Amino acid sequence: MRPEKKYLVEEARNLLSASDHLFLVNFTGVTVSDASAFRKALAKVGAQFHIAKNSIIAIAAKELNLPDMSSVLAGPTAVISGGEDSASVAKAVCEFFKARENADIKLGLLGEKVMTKDEVIHLGSLPSLPEMRAKFLSLLNTPAQQMVRVVFMRCEKMGGGEAEAPAAE
Repeated sequence: MRPEKKYLVEEARNLLSASDHLFLVNFTGVTVSDASAFRKALAKVGAQFHIAKNSIIAIAAKELNLPDMSSVLAGPTAVISGGEDSASVAKAVCEFFKARENADIKLGLLGEKVMTKDEVIHLGSLPSLPEMRAKFLSLLNTPAQQMVRVVFMRCEKMGGGEAEAPAAE
């Protein structure tokens, strides 16, 4: 393999292994200014957008023992990877490609699972990790609030409201 090709495969390998999720997209019809705006949106969630040759992606994926992606490696392909929250990255990808006519999501990889376009769109519709944590903490906090409210109401019913504090002398 030529040194230039080795370098490109190494770069692709680093890109594909940057996180436990990645998305392959067709970027046909995406202008330079759109790509720049998309890169900025991805940077907010810690992800990267890189265009690579299909043959280089295939070699790097094989070296990393990733699932077979050869069925979608045709035409212009870009790789989106990185970021800690796969739902946030998928949401940014879906938002960008929703308005593009020719550009499309080819597939996603989440760990070892190959995701179809519809599954990527579903992942993008999920709340982000911080939102899910907030909802979970709210669920944990709700029973405690209800318990305090019931005890307080019971005390008021029984006439055990706030007792007057003795006057300090």
